[in-house]
Amino acid sequence: MDTRCGPGGVPAGARTLVAVLAALGVDAATPEAARAALDRHRARQRARLLPPTVVARAGRRTALDLPAETRLAITLEQDGPEQDGPGREAPGRAARWELPRGHAHWLPADLPPGRHTLHAELPGRPAATAHLIVAPDRLPALPGRNWGFLAQLYSVLSDRSWGMGDLADLADLATWAGSLGAGFLQINPLHAGLPAVPSDPSPYRPSSRRFADPVHLRVEEVPEYAYLTGPPRAEADELLTRAARLRAEVLEHDGLIDRDEVWALKRRALELLHAEHRRYAARHGAVRTAAFDAYRAREGEWLERYALWNALAERHGADHHRWPKGLRHPDSPHVRHAAAELADRVDFHRWLAWQTDRQLDRAQRAARTAGMPVGLVHDLAVGVHPDGADAWALQDVLATGISVGAPPDAFNAHGQDWGLPPWRPDALAAAGYAPFAELIRSAARHAGALRIDHVMGLFRLWWVPAGHAPTEGVYVRYDAEAMLAVLALEAHRAGTAVVGEDLGTVEPGVREQLAERGVLGTSVLWFERDWEADGGILAPRRWRAGSLATLTTHDLPSTAARLSGEHVELRHRLGLLARPLGEERAQAAAELADWRAELVRLGLLGADEPLSAVALHRFLAATPAGLVGVWLPDVVGDPRPQNLPGTWDQYPNWRLPVADGSGTPVTLDTLAAAPDVRALADLLRSVGVRPDTARGGAPERPTPPSGPA
Repeated sequence: MDTRCGPGGVPAGARTLVAVLAALGVDAATPEAARAALDRHRARQRARLLPPTVVARAGRRTALDLPAETRLAITLEQDGPEQDGPGREAPGRAARWELPRGHAHWLPADLPPGRHTLHAELPGRPAATAHLIVAPDRLPALPGRNWGFLAQLYSVLSDRSWGMGDLADLADLATWAGSLGAGFLQINPLHAGLPAVPSDPSPYRPSSRRFADPVHLRVEEVPEYAYLTGPPRAEADELLTRAARLRAEVLEHDGLIDRDEVWALKRRALELLHAEHRRYAARHGAVRTAAFDAYRAREGEWLERYALWNALAERHGADHHRWPKGLRHPDSPHVRHAAAELADRVDFHRWLAWQTDRQLDRAQRAARTAGMPVGLVHDLAVGVHPDGADAWALQDVLATGISVGAPPDAFNAHGQDWGLPPWRPDALAAAGYAPFAELIRSAARHAGALRIDHVMGLFRLWWVPAGHAPTEGVYVRYDAEAMLAVLALEAHRAGTAVVGEDLGTVEPGVREQLAERGVLGTSVLWFERDWEADGGILAPRRWRAGSLATLTTHDLPSTAARLSGEHVELRHRLGLLARPLGEERAQAAAELADWRAELVRLGLLGADEPLSAVALHRFLAATPAGLVGVWLPDVVGDPRPQNLPGTWDQYPNWRLPVADGSGTPVTLDTLAAAPDVRALADLLRSVGVRPDTARGGAPERPTPPSGPA
């Protein structure tokens, strides 16, 4: 914990420290209690031969702080990648091997990547075991340099959507993008939302990060849909008609996306399909259920808890803190009784998770078939809703009474409270980081790359105790080496590259550590300045090669809004400006003038040519960034941000369909025909040479960026 980490390095207040320590299981309410807690901690440290988790990098020797006479042995993971090495037999023939005498101070460099168990014995001391995580030195690299689209899936509707974009739309979007030469498609988190009405539309405050939300399912592509007959078919057809009206309300009448209404229609349709699944399975037995059973076996206890939580939430409400006492912890015997009582609904939610997983897999396959070297880039939110499924299932490794946020900075003088409970670093270590590993494994399963929101959270998080202002928080540190090791191991197993969202307040050295491990950063054009000199525009050649470069993100104004100044006018209308309107307009105009002059100087814009999104993308193409992202609404000139930080009900965050420059919603087909799309695609082909993955070709060497160096 950083005790001098308030705004400007001001020492954290005593109330904050006491509350944070309490969330870590330490009583520091009085000086006497604090001294006693410290004494107990020191005694435990002296008595413990091994830490809860030991981390090693493959190819490197790892030092251990142990007495020389300690005997060490390792039990190798049975399902992980293993290899031969000194002191042990070939994989599959021996699961346990001992280090030669005299090796008590280090682990050898040839340990196979995986999650193993380290054993230590010392005469006169109890035997000790620890989780041993051996990770590759670096994460998987990108398959060459690529460009692609950034999209919020819910906002991209087709003529078959049920009122919001879905996984079939995602597959079609990926196929179309691949046909243009795009190498990736980054989307918003698809995590399961909290099933409350009204729901929280933010994809960054989910009920579960482990499972995708079934609201994204395309009902007609669930196999059972084709087998409906009689009254179930008639009801499904009526639901389809109602979905068409809902879609028309959004697309033809400039409506907002109503996730709750979409889910109400889909849930009923999916209940009909689940009933058909059970009828068919009852008649045909294991033939029909084999794939479902395999999915259940793969997902294990986390799926069971997730499905049970959803069934309990249907009966008792979405806030598990208000449930009957016996149901508030997943290990309670009352919970096991409830699972038996709600077996049908639990099975329904298991089945929904399976169907969603199947359609996610289909979307990634569509992306790769379209020739994308990377394919889908899924987004992992920084945390979960405090009332949701993960907060209930993982409450023993999450800090209660604490919310993650951000300290005051140049963009928000009051700090931020995101309302997300953080991991307990001590509980993660005791669990061998298994909950975090499972989360990464799931997120990477159907992804060519994984974006990690607020990647700085692998190092430290701003903890805000309940009842405290965001300014009264404190940074709590995590074992970054362990967190990065888990990330590297799971990404290695999935063959998935990782992009870290490293915008905002970043501790010195963090970007360098991430780059050293192969984690890409995020570079937004408007923020890339030479802050160490005069604050001028950073030359293209000085941008990071290991980054995703883009003009904007979901939290920032669209390019059309910046070019017109609409982003200033919007914040003025909502009372969000920190300075007088005239000053804000002048600064925005000066910024555009700087960029126009720079692009003209670099030969990326004609002297008489207006500044445009295409011209700004020429600048991005001139950088060495490994990924160049195009915000999908920019291709039709949508002036509206998808999310306006600092607002709640003043602005329709996360509910806007992609629209053209006049604010008229457009479909996926309209997007595909937009005039700027072909020009952007032709321009961005210079970003790199795409390997022909559709035919199994190997990645080629990336083409040097066009434009001046």
